Amino acid sequence: MNNLAVFSGNAHPQLAKDICRELGISLGKAQVFEFTNENIFVKIDENVRGCDVFVVQPLTTPVNRSIMELLIILDAFKRASAQRVTAVIPYYAYGRTDKKDQPRVPITARLIADCLSVAGAGRMLTMDLHAGQIQGFFNIPVDELTAKNLMANYIRERHITDLTVVATDAGFAKKARNLAELLDAPLAIVEKRRTGNDGRAEAMSLIGSVEGRNALIVDDEIDTAGSLIQAAQVARTHGAREVYACASHGILSGPAIDRLRESGLTELILTDSVPLKPEKRLPFVTTLSVAPLFAGAIQRIHEERSVSELFDGHHEHSQK
Repeated sequence: MNNLAVFSGNAHPQLAKDICRELGISLGKAQVFEFTNENIFVKIDENVRGCDVFVVQPLTTPVNRSIMELLIILDAFKRASAQRVTAVIPYYAYGRTDKKDQPRVPITARLIADCLSVAGAGRMLTMDLHAGQIQGFFNIPVDELTAKNLMANYIRERHITDLTVVATDAGFAKKARNLAELLDAPLAIVEKRRTGNDGRAEAMSLIGSVEGRNALIVDDEIDTAGSLIQAAQVARTHGAREVYACASHGILSGPAIDRLRESGLTELILTDSVPLKPEKRLPFVTTLSVAPLFAGAIQRIHEERSVSELFDGHHEHSQK
């Protein structure tokens, strides 16, 4: 672990501390705060010359401040002569703007990738991108982890019988199938159609069968929970007994909490890739820690070993 240093912005310092605990090192010391004029100030309070630095900062609420903080932190390390700086971004915001699906719209996911490289990131470590092709937006190495193994291990321990994995839409079917294979469960897909740019979607039908079975709805992130609630309704309409749900990123913005309270879900399984405020911790929400996963990846990157080793066997999860 020589010359390894882990630092954090203000987006999710607890996750950074948990990662450092797994690695057996102390979190790096830095000042990151905002002046009254909303300008962000960063000062690294220890020598990092020649160090292999990892900066933990999910792009979570307030999203734009989290992005700006990360860019300034990366620039600070570049100017402090760090040997290599890796941006550890458990949740990559603007992932849905990965293509021009309408006239005269930006590809913001690519813009952020360019900004990270220019700011000084020599590598990016992330988890469960909204679209895998976002990796191609970067001119630096990208390691994408997945929480599906954590989810599968936890669900197996719950001993839920007669389980069918339900993808919230056809675009997520491949990733849902991967989880279904780990659980040795059949797959069903909710066919839906988005009606505008406000996040609303109209669920249409179910491809596959959940009748008389327990349904596990799976998605990469839960934002306003609209798609999740519609998928749960479709599963019940088609005869599901109990409805569970899991997602890598629990954004839970806007009406999400109210919708989830009334959803009738048996359990919602999330990770701590983004911080979950106390008012969002509903009794049926389980949070799995991704700190061991990221710590393992950081150690392997630092030692120039294969990150895919993490997924070659059985890996434990930590429940919060």
